[in-house]
Parts: sequence; structure tokens; C-alpha cells
Amino acid sequence: MNEYLSFFHTQLTDPERIPVALMALVVCAVAGMVTGPMHGNANPFYWVLMDGVFGGLGRRLDRTQRKPADLMVRGFALMVAALFLSYFVGQAAELLAAQYPVYGVTHVVLLALTLTVGSAWFGLLRVYGALDKGLKVAPGAYATIARTARTDLSRSDDYGITRVTMAMVARCFDKGLVAPIVFFLILGLPGAYIYACLAFFAWRFGKDGYSKGFGAIPLALEKLLGWVPMTLSGSLMALAGLFTPTGGMTRALKGLTRKDGAPYEEGGLPVTAMAYALDVSLGGPVTDLDGSALARKWVGPSGATARLEAGHLRRALYISMMAHLLLIASLLGAMVWAGNFITG
Repeated sequence: MNEYLSFFHTQLTDPERIPVALMALVVCAVAGMVTGPMHGNANPFYWVLMDGVFGGLGRRLDRTQRKPADLMVRGFALMVAALFLSYFVGQAAELLAAQYPVYGVTHVVLLALTLTVGSAWFGLLRVYGALDKGLKVAPGAYATIARTARTDLSRSDDYGITRVTMAMVARCFDKGLVAPIVFFLILGLPGAYIYACLAFFAWRFGKDGYSKGFGAIPLALEKLLGWVPMTLSGSLMALAGLFTPTGGMTRALKGLTRKDGAPYEEGGLPVTAMAYALDVSLGGPVTDLDGSALARKWVGPSGATARLEAGHLRRALYISMMAHLLLIASLLGAMVWAGNFITG
């Protein structure tokens, strides 16, 4: 029993992994704000790489005229190939970090490839600047949000663009930061890369739950693995409402318990928490980049406005930053607790 508890504790609270996660978070925040999204996509860089390898092939295999069962088999086969590749990439990354630690920098950089922080904020700020100045055309600003959220913004008005941008930031916090860090703390770099692979497939082919079959299995598996991290990120987003001007933590926490919140496939608890904390309505029907109609659910307090403007983006950025600071505080607390556990 003691050996089992020791193994369990080592995997979940390894103090050596927590500083790596903290440093990777900081690196992503600073680098993302300085350089902006790479290739106009604010998602984790590993997603961008996976899209380059599997995105085009998946698009050719996802023929909507085929039967759902056939599409599910195709999507599953491509996902398995990608998972095997990600497993070996994660193992190679772990080995590389062990053989060439460079004072821990290698580990930090390799984990950072599966995370996103500052790039999402950079994209939001560019949209904020464009909307605040009343620009109908802002080169690169709207394109970044469209690629990151896989949403056709050419069919959206300013209110719709604002809603998509706010939800994108909440979803990046969950799928692009909290979840991969959780799996890194449990399984190391292989865990982070395997989860990032599943999250990529859910983002690229899941269509927010409206897939005709190709993305159904990856989305289901990602939901199975991502439920606990999503609960954590939603709770942090709700708590961040306490530190956000005109935000509401109590309102957000109550919103997390409602059955009419955002479905998991559409952002789940983080999007719900942001909507309730800021007293706005997020979601609404959109068209994705493949031309598919996605009937996203409206989420927010009763009577909340959906006519969102530039000022709402500023509040979304603030609550997102507060949620990130709470995550940092949680990791620091876990590191202190783990140290006490070991010395005790």
C-alpha cells in the first residue's frame, strides 16, 4: 500500500514538474504577447504542426456524402496514427529533456509547444483595437480569431465577432493551458503531447459536436480526458470574476451549476463562467471555416445582452488574466504542499 501511495503521489504531485509548468506558462505568455500567433493561429504550436501534417488529409477523408459509420472509421484510423506519432514525439521530448537539460530550459520549451497563453491575448487585443476604432478591415486581426476559433467571421457583425473572440479566449485557457498542464503533471511530456493531439482533432474535426461522424470519436475521447481539467478551468474562470471590475464571482459560480450552460463541445464551463461573470450572452449560431452551420447554444444570465462591443473585450482580457494568475497561485500552492508532503 505504501508503495502504491508513493507511486500515486509521485505521478500527481511531482515537485520537479510544477516549476517546469510554471515557467512554460510564463514563457508562452511573454512570447505570445511579443511575437503574436504563429501562422495566424493562437492555438498551441503543436496543434499548428499537427494541422500541417494531418489537417489536409483529414479534410480529404471527411466526405460528408459518405455514411456516418464510414466517416467514423476514417476519423478513428487517422486519430490512431496521430496518437502513435504524438506518443513517440512525447517520449523523444522526454528523452531529449533528460539528456540535454540546459538548466531545465529544454523541458520548459518542449512543454510550451503544447500550450498557448499570450497569443490568444494578442489576438483579442488586435480585434479590440480594430473594433474600438470602427475598422471594418483590419489585416490579420479578424483572420487570427477566425483560424483559432475555426469560425467564418465574414458572415458575422461586430457583435458576433466580439462573442466569438471572448469565447475563444476562454476555450484557449481550458484546452490550450489547463488541460495539457494537468496531463503533464500526471504523465510528463508524453501525456501533454497525447492530450494535445486529441485536443487538436476535437478542434479541427469535431465541429463543436456537429460532426457528421469523422470527428465524433476524437471528440468523445477528448471529452473523456478533458472533463476534469475543464471543471478546474471553469472554476478558476468563475473565481476570477471576484477580481474583475463589474464582474461577479457568485453569479458565475451559480452559472456553473445550471443545466443550460454551454455544452462541453462548445466550450463548457469556462465559457459559461465568463458569460455569467461578465453578465453577457455568448455563443449563438455560426458557420465554420468548412462552410458547415454550427447551431451553437446561447449562454448567459437571463436578460443579458448579446450586443457586445469593444469594451466587453477589455473585460474578457481582464478576467482571463485573473484566471491565469489564479492558476499560477494554485500551482505554487501545490508545489509548497508537495514539498511539505515529501519532507513530512
